[in-house]
Order: sequence, then C-alpha cells, then structure tokens
Amino acid sequence: MPPPAAASPMTLKRIHREIADLKKEDLGAMTLAPSEDNMFLWKGQIPGPEGSVYEGGLFNLDVTLATDYPFTAPRVTFKTRIYHMNISERGDICIDILKNNWSPALSLFKVLLSLSSLLTDPNPRDPLGKNTTLSPSLSLTLFLHLVGVIANQYTTDRNLHDSTCPTVDRPLCTAETTTSCSI
Repeated sequence: MPPPAAASPMTLKRIHREIADLKKEDLGAMTLAPSEDNMFLWKGQIPGPEGSVYEGGLFNLDVTLATDYPFTAPRVTFKTRIYHMNISERGDICIDILKNNWSPALSLFKVLLSLSSLLTDPNPRDPLGKNTTLSPSLSLTLFLHLVGVIANQYTTDRNLHDSTCPTVDRPLCTAETTTSCSI
C-alpha cells in the first residue's frame, strides 16, 4: 500500500531509517516491524521483564505513526490484556515520552525500551485506571505483589481467577478505564 498522500518525504525517510536501524539493533526477545501493506501501522511484542511481576508474559503492541511522524509521537496500545496502573483496560498507555515529553530525537526502539521499563517500574503518581490508584494504606510493593498473584492466576487458571476475583478485591482484578493520565 502506498503511503498516505499527506506524508512528507521527510516522514517517509525517517520511517525507512527506523526500519533499517531496527534491523541493526539487538532487540533481544522484543519485536517491532511495520505491517506489510502500510508502513504507518506497526506490530510489536515485548516480553515481561525478568524479575518483574510480568516475567514470562508476552505483550503485543499496535503502533500507529502519524503522517507528520516524528514530529508527533506514535500512538502505542497494548493489545494483550495487562493489569498495570499506567495502562488502561483498552491498552492505552500513560507514559511521558508518548505524551508531553515526546521528541523527534526519540526512536521507536527507545519507545519499546521505555515500555519494558514501565512494566518493571510503574509510575504510581500518574495512574491511568481509577481502580489502580494506590490508597495510602496500599504500598507499591504490596500492589506489585498482588498484581503478580492476579496476573499469574489469570494466565494459569482463568476459572479460579474469575471465581475468586470478586471475593478478593474487585478493584485489583479489573482496571476501569479513565482518562486521568496527566502526562
């Protein structure tokens, strides 16, 4: 598919450079590539970082580039369901480099690295889901422990997860979507 008519030669050149740079990078288990028929739509995958509550998980991403990329941040969404205080139930992500701190100097590879880091170190000061906001009585350490238990149960025994979740603490089992990201 040809690029959108509104895309500038500079945008197309940058996208081609990103593709070439990604081929040279050691992505480890991460993947990122444009779709075969549209260079503005990308698919990615990041593994749950070792030592994090998401270790062992594989998280699929959709990345959409604007016709004025890199002057506009890419739109990135998690397609794999994940319970995370900075990621909504729809997969929207609250992270500064995709909002106010985006710079044309950043690359898609750096976005992947930042998302992997976000899985290891959530930002409790800027939660995206209403039910993931930390109460004063719930420490980040306890929150991460509970998320790990819930995530493990969700992936290993979905029936048990669904049957016990309502009796444990409903806000920790489902993240309600909100637009409270202040970044």
